Amino acid sequence: MIDSPWEYAPAPESRDIANLKPSYQMFVDGAFVDGGGEPLKSINPATEELLAEVSSASESDVDTAVRAARRAFEDTWSTMPGRERAKYLFRIARLIQERARELAVLESLDNGKPIKESRDADIPTAAAHFFHHAGWADKLGYAGYGPDPRPLGVAGQVIPWNFPLLMLAWKIAPALACGNTVVLKPAETTPLTALVFAEICQQAGLPPGVVNILPGAGDIGAALVAHPGVDKVAFTGSTEVGKQIQRSVAGSGKKLTLELGGKAANIVFDDAPLDQAVEGIVNGIFFNQGHVCCAGSRLLVQESIADELLEKLRIRVRTLRVGDPLDKNTDVGAINSAEQLSKITELTASGDAEGAQRWTSPCPLPEKGFFFSPTVFSDVHQSMRIAREEIFGPVLSVLTFRTPAEAIAKANNTPYGLSAGIWTEKGSRILWAAQQLRAGVVWANTFNRFDPTAPFGGYQESGFGREGGRAGLEAYLDV
Repeated sequence: MIDSPWEYAPAPESRDIANLKPSYQMFVDGAFVDGGGEPLKSINPATEELLAEVSSASESDVDTAVRAARRAFEDTWSTMPGRERAKYLFRIARLIQERARELAVLESLDNGKPIKESRDADIPTAAAHFFHHAGWADKLGYAGYGPDPRPLGVAGQVIPWNFPLLMLAWKIAPALACGNTVVLKPAETTPLTALVFAEICQQAGLPPGVVNILPGAGDIGAALVAHPGVDKVAFTGSTEVGKQIQRSVAGSGKKLTLELGGKAANIVFDDAPLDQAVEGIVNGIFFNQGHVCCAGSRLLVQESIADELLEKLRIRVRTLRVGDPLDKNTDVGAINSAEQLSKITELTASGDAEGAQRWTSPCPLPEKGFFFSPTVFSDVHQSMRIAREEIFGPVLSVLTFRTPAEAIAKANNTPYGLSAGIWTEKGSRILWAAQQLRAGVVWANTFNRFDPTAPFGGYQESGFGREGGRAGLEAYLDV
């Protein structure tokens, strides 16, 4: 490889666009109020500086919010005609679009993801979910769940830090379209765009209590899940916490959906277009710093093309720019927290200890902040921790196979089942492999493609239930 004689000039987005405030309050019953919990400190993971202080909820605040949501459900939202609910969702979608640049910069500051990802993927897709579900609000009788499906009541929703605003949209949009009200707890480290979304709810004239936002730590999420006034629980996050939630709601009659961890296999057959596959592999594992439940963190390559593919992959990964998330040229931003960086470091060390061959991109890293160089492990065996455990970082484990049957066996050799990728020029092989793979989503000659009209969800320890599309409505209807 010949190194390029030129470098990209910095192209930073202005942080002033985020309209960052020194402090934020929680949102209950249509108003911003102080919570009874210890304030959270939101940290910029790229610089380790304090962004803002956030008022957090106490257990009594959870009760207040659930009661507000119940009143709004009974008095206003559930009795409102679907076409009227749709108007609110359309307004919210348009306001997300109008404030898209502000939301994108704020998301990158709070989360650490590159601005081009928050700008081009997260925020537009969040708006698209509200547009899509607004269209369903007056058509629920045609969704296939009976002529007059009814809402469940109050939805308690807990979302993760990897896609803060997008996961909020995945949860709130279908809940509101179906006539439910919401109490949502954003992740402890990334509450800011959720609280700006609360401003958008006010701008849209959403009736008080229909949406409530409670910042807080895990104890507030647990209190929300356990609250007897909650009819439906939706959680996206780790498998470990998902298991705790399932135990908590067992026997309560609450409806539950879980979208949990993953260890997706990205399978490259010997007839695959290798340059296209390399781009898909890079997108599958290094997008959003690998902070993706459905990341293609296990690469299964047919043995005859493994050396050629790995060489092309290393050349491509060397070009990835790691650094300031607000720089429009940045490909890989900051790890979300010191805790997550420590987990990634520990798991990659286990790969070294167990004999995998580690290759790390020689890209320079910033002196401050939580950063990790894109890393590729080859000579990986299925028994190694890096092949079994979710790393949730920019780390790829490469295994090889000789036959299609071996590829499927290795791909399915996991307790997870969220997603998978197939790379081949044969349509018949795509269909055959997709039928054999135990995964909720299977991409063919692409990866990480999402659309609000398509359902998303997993099997086994990746959870159950679907979000998005017609199938995603069922979780918020009494059917």
